[in-house]
Amino acid sequence: MSSSFERYQKRRLISSYFSVIISISLVLFLLGILGILVLNTKKVADHFKEQIALTVFLKDTAKEVEIDQLQKSLALADYTKSTRFISKEEAAKQHSEEIGENFMDFLGYNPLQNSIDVFFNADYVSETQIAEISRDLSEKNFVDDVVYDKPLIALLNDNVKRISFWILVVSGIFLFIAVLLINSSIRLSVYSKRFTIKTMQMVGATKGFIRRPFIWKSVRLGIIGAVLALGGMAGVLYYINQSFPELNLLADRNLLIALFTAVFLIGIIISWISTFFATQRFLNLQTDELYY
Repeated sequence: MSSSFERYQKRRLISSYFSVIISISLVLFLLGILGILVLNTKKVADHFKEQIALTVFLKDTAKEVEIDQLQKSLALADYTKSTRFISKEEAAKQHSEEIGENFMDFLGYNPLQNSIDVFFNADYVSETQIAEISRDLSEKNFVDDVVYDKPLIALLNDNVKRISFWILVVSGIFLFIAVLLINSSIRLSVYSKRFTIKTMQMVGATKGFIRRPFIWKSVRLGIIGAVLALGGMAGVLYYINQSFPELNLLADRNLLIALFTAVFLIGIIISWISTFFATQRFLNLQTDELYY
């Protein structure tokens, strides 16, 4: 009978430890994923900004040397990420493929123009800066027109600011929830040992002596949960990087190391603090209060 009861108690203890580890690992995993999102919000926003093109349409009278000089000067400009020259013949071919027929057979000539697409570095994608660049290019006598999607730039910049703000708000809320969930799991674990704590106290053990094994046990559980969370984060990060290599998420290794270290330390620190206060609470209770 005694052996059966001991096995039952052992299973309950293992189940309690397992639930604490799972709680810690899941919470830290979600917190880590949110951290990855926060760190890469600017990178993702920059990626979309750098897809916006300004198109410079050139007059048919533009000389080849003028076109070459313009393209080279644009390529060397601080605001330029890349440039692409599209001849009127290439533009006609692309347009014919899009509409499914050769429009030049109907018109009898090619009405399209040579053009240069300019893709900007993300820091220069703003309404005022692109408008200024557009004005400078329009002043050249061989440039016919300069076109870009002004409403899209305004919408993109506004949405980036809004999304960044809410991600920070959600991160703060989620960090608070993470602390509460881990704290609750550890308090439940310590609660099952409240009579042991009081018995040790009654035979003369000091509070520090009683707390020590509980704290070390919780710290070990926190380490295991953090390692599982870091493994999950690494897997998700690898998958995203393979699926979207243009984001280059693994480029800044120092930031990633700092994030992984922070998640690991959060697991240990929260486990330590939660266990300290949980054991302290039961140490301060009277014996008859342990039953409530």
